[in-house]
Amino acid sequence: MAKLKNDELIRYHRHLVLDDFGVNAQLKLKQSRVLVVGAGGLGCPVLLYLAAAGVSTIGIVDNDIVSLSNLQRQVLYTGEDVAKFKTDAAVNRLAMLNPNIRFNKYTNKISKENALTIAGNYDVIVDASDNFPTRYLLNDVCVLQDKPLVYGSILKFEGHIAVFNYQSKDGTFSANYRDLFTMPPDADSVPNCEQSGVLGVLPGMVGSMQANEAIKIITGVGEPIANKLLIIDALSLSFTTIALQNNNSRSLINGLVDYEDFCGINRDKNKYLNNKTTAMKEITVQELQALKESGEDFQLIDVREPHEYDICNLDGELIPMSQIPHNVEKISKDKKVVVHCRSGKRSGDIVLWLEKNQGFENLYNLKGGILAWANEIDSDMPTY
Repeated sequence: MAKLKNDELIRYHRHLVLDDFGVNAQLKLKQSRVLVVGAGGLGCPVLLYLAAAGVSTIGIVDNDIVSLSNLQRQVLYTGEDVAKFKTDAAVNRLAMLNPNIRFNKYTNKISKENALTIAGNYDVIVDASDNFPTRYLLNDVCVLQDKPLVYGSILKFEGHIAVFNYQSKDGTFSANYRDLFTMPPDADSVPNCEQSGVLGVLPGMVGSMQANEAIKIITGVGEPIANKLLIIDALSLSFTTIALQNNNSRSLINGLVDYEDFCGINRDKNKYLNNKTTAMKEITVQELQALKESGEDFQLIDVREPHEYDICNLDGELIPMSQIPHNVEKISKDKKVVVHCRSGKRSGDIVLWLEKNQGFENLYNLKGGILAWANEIDSDMPTY
């Protein structure tokens, strides 16, 4: 049975005298393994406090190097670390803080090819990344491996914290990232910290809270912020908690996908197939009406959300865009398939994704979507 060494009894004394914490909780930390993805603004405070707290093994995933502009908020590093890999600089500093900790460095970008293998070695995953593909990837990995995910994000003066996929004592799991964000925003619609800036102390606030959630999960002390999203406004120092609804999206996640494609990275309205540029196939609402009236056997798929479908629909098969990667087998390859959304944007994106990643050649995007149908075919159809 693991015991605390003499120097650990001194180092962690302030933990050991805490009511409801004590030696048992500290031993749980000593036997725990945490993976931190991202060693930037959020990752720095997460790593500092997890190492100081006595987490046995900490994995650090980051393929970036330290730059001078990082030092405004990434307090794990100094000017001497500029141009070094963040994983190397982080471990050098953290080992001086607590020599009892084992560190694993991953300098390759985390991806669908390596994520399951890397994450499989850890008990808790901390998302300290700064991009949507990694957030969706880590979420799906945690769902597939039944691991809790400690989420954080920052931009300008606002921070978000949540615990996703947390398993309660009755065996049920809390909401996951896809219950909060069922589909990613357009790739160019959300600015990042480099474009919009971030208050230097904000990642320290959010990252410290992420470390706190990881410690609570490991030790069983306190109540993790599961099924909730905490929003911090650093300017007013106000805290808003939003309840999250578990929509059981975890049941639809059965494998990993190409997350950069899913999130619209480097995607446009042309695709490359066999080194040739091919325009996406589309049909008009008039052509869809004629197709419906002809009695031809075809499949109509609606990629909007359920609440949109309830307002108005074209009697298509509802498969929300975020669920398409996990329901590809429901889409026919043997007959014409028409895909639609509200305006044609989401359906166009998913048509391109399916053609590029799943080899479909029989897909047609409905030009203008439901709005065009309401404007040009059925003026009585409610729009929203």
